[in-house]
Amino acid sequence: MIQAKKSLGQNFLEDENTLLHIIEAASLLPNDHVLEIGPGKGALTDKLLDKAAQVTALELDERLISFLKKRYSGRKNFHLLHIDALSYKPPSTTYKIVANIPYYITSPLLRHYLFEQFLDGNPPKSIIFMLQKEVAQKIMAKKAKHSLLSLQVHMFGEPKWICSVEKRAFNPRPKVDSAVIKINVNEKAKLDVDLKKLFWLFKVSFAQKRKKLSKNLSNVLNLQANEIKERLTKLGINKDIRAEALSIEEWGLIYEAFLT
Repeated sequence: MIQAKKSLGQNFLEDENTLLHIIEAASLLPNDHVLEIGPGKGALTDKLLDKAAQVTALELDERLISFLKKRYSGRKNFHLLHIDALSYKPPSTTYKIVANIPYYITSPLLRHYLFEQFLDGNPPKSIIFMLQKEVAQKIMAKKAKHSLLSLQVHMFGEPKWICSVEKRAFNPRPKVDSAVIKINVNEKAKLDVDLKKLFWLFKVSFAQKRKKLSKNLSNVLNLQANEIKERLTKLGINKDIRAEALSIEEWGLIYEAFLT
């Protein structure tokens, strides 16, 4: 019997109702290609294979490779890759991501499949992730509560809350509550800018979260905090604002004012 591996953040989803919520939210069509990250023992994989034309499963745990190959040996629409999902280059054709992911790599996964794939011109059509509930709530945040992670998601897509998931839905039970969210990915980023420069701006602006935006920017730009405040006021933005309170549209104004 294969036991969950703590070092890989494994918690196998076993609750049937949660699985059905995920499949329903995925809105899979008969010609869809689904990318599943960390199929585990296949509880979600079973249902994906019944709905999608192709399922490509990315599994890092060597112990599960032979198990999954044997389990799905008769399923022609199942493709298994022994690979780290963070190093995988997605197909050039349209694909959707549906996965119960290791929570400790939530942010790197979203960066890889949103930011990096947008730069390559190859983002997914949609993403459904099982996440730590607290992280899911942060991603859903709008203006006045943004984080680096939520900005990344809102720049490229529209997040939707699917359901909360109790600890007892997993084996072994995690220490934190969980949630499922869906990100409908836009064809274009919401701001038509140099994305690398924009995300650098995000990073430096959140460098010290308790400090005002003007102070964080003065640390990296050749400008005094008072001069930055004056420019913010001219843009119609509160001069004492903190990064978390800015909307996507306001980030666009700041980008144009300071980086172009």
